[in-house]
Formats: sequence, structure tokens, C-alpha cells
Amino acid sequence: MSTDSVPVVFIHGLWLHSSSWQPWVDLFASRGFDASAPGWPGEASTVEEARRQPEEVAGLGIDDVTEHYARIVRSWPNDPVIIGHSFGGLITQKLLGMGLGRAGIAIDPAQMKGVKPLPFAQLRSAFPVLGNPANKKKAVSLTAKQFRYRFGNAISQAESDRTFEKYAIPSPGQPLFEAAFANFRKNSPAAVNTANTTRGPLLLISGQQDHTVPDVVTRASHKLYRNSSAVTELKQFPGLGHSLTVDGGWSGVADHVLEWLAGQGVRAGQAG
Repeated sequence: MSTDSVPVVFIHGLWLHSSSWQPWVDLFASRGFDASAPGWPGEASTVEEARRQPEEVAGLGIDDVTEHYARIVRSWPNDPVIIGHSFGGLITQKLLGMGLGRAGIAIDPAQMKGVKPLPFAQLRSAFPVLGNPANKKKAVSLTAKQFRYRFGNAISQAESDRTFEKYAIPSPGQPLFEAAFANFRKNSPAAVNTANTTRGPLLLISGQQDHTVPDVVTRASHKLYRNSSAVTELKQFPGLGHSLTVDGGWSGVADHVLEWLAGQGVRAGQAG
């Protein structure tokens, strides 16, 4: 671990392997950041191994994954930037609310407790998992067709299929159940400390064609920060879906993140 550069920790969401962040890791490293994309607890080091060992992540919940990344973030000598996609975006917000990290970027973040909109597209995306209560303790795989609706609806069929083959892995069903019923639980794992006024700056990013986390959900998350004086901003990308971190348009999103971080005074080589 470098002691004179800014670390960046990338957190993926359901159904994508941590290797899906590699282009981002390479880009941030080329700009001088100490970038890494550690997987979820129990996640195998390769896509192929993860597909062969789904039981290794079965039963994981939001709290399990949050504590896993909290330990990673705390292990750095310098506070990292935390960047997460989907459930990784929710976990990013939880960590920032806990006072961890110097800044956070939550890309198409899974809904937190307090978010009320429930669009049809989101229901359709989640139903194959939520429709069977037994999936709560299982690791669930997507078909290429399901991946196309959840992730690849804003890209070509061919690109969606390539992305599915390259990065898709089985993922635990429990986080979806926890998020879906968050507003009915007093101490939900999907709760975020949105009132924290001393946390680092937060950027929420929405792909406006997203089926899995529709734009209205990300906008509702943004509104939940209205009682915090800490920097909280929203960036919407027209025409992009849930695959915005891994499809052909990823670099435009990444460039915006780098520009936003610079605007917040976060640059490589400014550790401390």
C-alpha cells in the first residue's frame, strides 16, 4: 500500500464479478491513484471459479458485505475514495454514512431504506429472485435474457451477450430481499445514515434508461440527503442503462467521476 497516493476502492453489485472494474482500475491507476477492486466475501478470484462455486456467496447479506468492505477501507493508511455500482453503490453510501472514506460515488445505487418509488421495471427485474422466498439463502444466476433486461437494455443484444459471458456470476439473493422490505423493518440493513454532516462528499449517478435501479429511485435517494449539509450531488446520464460501468460508454462515466473528484479537491498524490 502506498503512503503518498490516494487509494480508490471499487465495489461491484450483484451479478458482476469484481474483474468488471478492471478498466476503471487501470484508468485510475494511470492517473496516479492507488486503485483496487476487491471482491465480495467468498467471491472467487475469477469469473469461471465463481460460476463453479456459487455456494461460497450464498446467504450473504448487506451487513456482511458492508463489514467486509469497512475492514478493507480501514486497512488503508490514507482514507480511500469509495466507488460502488448497484448494491456496491448502496454499500458505498453506508460506508460514507459511517464516516469512512474521503469521498464516495454511488452509481445506479440499490434503493436504501426510505426510498418509496417502486417502478414496474424494477419489480420485473427483481421478481425472478423475490418471487421465490427460498432464494433468500441461495446464490442465484441470471440467464442471458434476464441479464439483457436488467443490465443490457440500453446496448445492443450482441454487446449485452458479450458482457454477460465476460462478467456475469451467481450472486446471493438476500440483499434483494433486504432492500425490498427495508421500509418494513425498523433496523434494516439497507438503512443509510443520510443525516451525517461530517462525511466526505457524495456523488450519485443515474443511468436514465436503467431497469434495475430506475432514475426515479436514484433521485429519491438523493432527496433523502436533504437534511445533511455535506456535499451531495446527482448526475444523470441520458440513454444509459444498468451496464453503464461495463459497456462501451463506461469511460465517459469514469471521466465525469474523475472531473468531479478533482472539483472536490481529491486528486492523486494528495494523501493525508
